[in-house]
Amino acid sequence: MLVSLHVKNLALIDEIEVDFKNHLNILTGETGAGKSIIIGSINMALGGKASSSMVRAGAEYGLVELIFEVNQDRIFDKMREMELPVEGRQIILSRKIMKNRSVCKINGETVTMATVRELSGYLIDIHGQHEHQSLMSKEKHLDILDQYCKHEIGDTLEEIAQLYKDYKKALDEYNKKDVSQEERARQLAFMEYEKKEIEQADLKKGEDEELEISYKRYANAQQIVENLQEVHQITAEGMMAVNDQIGHAARQLCKVSEYDTSLKNLLEQLQNIEELVSDFNYQLQDYMGNMEYDEATFMELENRLNLYQNLKMKYGDSVEQIMDYYEELEEKILQYKEYDLYLEELQKRVEKKKKAYLKCAKRLSDCRKKNAYILAEQIKTALLELNFLDVQFEIQVAQKENYSAKGIDDVEFLISTNPGEAVQSLGKVASGGELSRIMLAIKSVLAQQDEIETLIFDEIDVGISGRTAQKVSEKMAVIAKKHQVLCITHLPQIAAMADEHFIIEKSVYAEKTTTHIHSLSQEGSVDELARMLGGAEITDTVRESAQEMKKLAKQKKVV
Repeated sequence: MLVSLHVKNLALIDEIEVDFKNHLNILTGETGAGKSIIIGSINMALGGKASSSMVRAGAEYGLVELIFEVNQDRIFDKMREMELPVEGRQIILSRKIMKNRSVCKINGETVTMATVRELSGYLIDIHGQHEHQSLMSKEKHLDILDQYCKHEIGDTLEEIAQLYKDYKKALDEYNKKDVSQEERARQLAFMEYEKKEIEQADLKKGEDEELEISYKRYANAQQIVENLQEVHQITAEGMMAVNDQIGHAARQLCKVSEYDTSLKNLLEQLQNIEELVSDFNYQLQDYMGNMEYDEATFMELENRLNLYQNLKMKYGDSVEQIMDYYEELEEKILQYKEYDLYLEELQKRVEKKKKAYLKCAKRLSDCRKKNAYILAEQIKTALLELNFLDVQFEIQVAQKENYSAKGIDDVEFLISTNPGEAVQSLGKVASGGELSRIMLAIKSVLAQQDEIETLIFDEIDVGISGRTAQKVSEKMAVIAKKHQVLCITHLPQIAAMADEHFIIEKSVYAEKTTTHIHSLSQEGSVDELARMLGGAEITDTVRESAQEMKKLAKQKKVV
């Protein structure tokens, strides 16, 4: 779960540190106090959009840090698979936002934004203020159904995506088959020319590297000779030659070693050096004696190297790539020479890929249809608990016209909220408030089997009030029994259910506006509920109502 949030220098926040608890964490505050900044900060740390304009005026950078306590080994297994550092049971996500860039880290190691997003999908699920609008899309309906039955279809989804890719590739190749006889003849002639050019080159693996070494030696032959002659002059010629000097030194040391036997070790070392220098001079003379420079050989070497370079520019960066291209040429030349047979094989390949795709798609579709009925019944039950007095809910799984990487199913959620009316698409009958409750119902059903421990609801109460608000609060409390829930709300009915209640406030000091957040005591929570109930004036009656609301909420949670 999310145990700590640290934010520094972002928007109206100087620096805050919040320690969240398990179960239901409620965040409330006046409009404009900065509630959206808190959720926005969490989103930034999870890889969401961030702008340098969010950095507090006068600050060099903004910082968000999330600390999670994790007990699920599967998450640490995923981290190891992603080659991320694992340290105890904690996972620390941080993001530093500067003028022209931002830096993301996981457990202190700098990572890409994509890596943060991938890992955060295992840690936290955020329901934003407008996420329920995504229910207008049938694509979202398919994703929800797949999420519900993910333990059954996880591998199948990956399999269907690959099979679709293979089928589409074969189909695209088949659709490009219509090449006129004249065009085939032209292309065939050109391919035959390329094939012949590669064959005549008689390429050998590693020869190009050897040619470059030899060319370098030939091109710098004069410099090599001059330098070696100077080396030989120093080591072997003249009165001051190294070998003569060492020989003279050895003879002098030999004379005095007769008087002190401890010098014999030094003498032996010097004699070894003399032998090494002599061996070096023999090898140097041998190299110089064998060194030849022939203009014709150099030209031949240069031409051969140029041939390799020319072929690399045309067909590949290495001999291996050139030979791969040659094999592709052979295959395509054969196809063009036996075009009718090629088309027949191509058509067979398309049918084979299509058959494999449809077999997998059918298996996936059967699984979806089986789970669609179960999920629809569970969502209907959840909707009734959310004050939909008479509701029908169905999930329709039909076959669509076009194939896709997700299969052949067209999934749509259908609902009727009035007795006697047939079910229709959500977008035709559901209001904004109803969509919000439908999404909450879906979240509550998915949460029963979801392994993501932390859920965030950002103003899930949009468009609801009264008895419906009470039902939503009860549903939130049910979800929080098995998950850590963070909820921003304007409704006292929901706030009353808090296991931990946080107040977000804005203050002005020295002409500087700052947002703060802190946990409320039991008495403080009642005061905040009274503010939410009574508005500007908090009377004793309002305070008593807030206390009663808190008491009833506690009883509801026990049930």
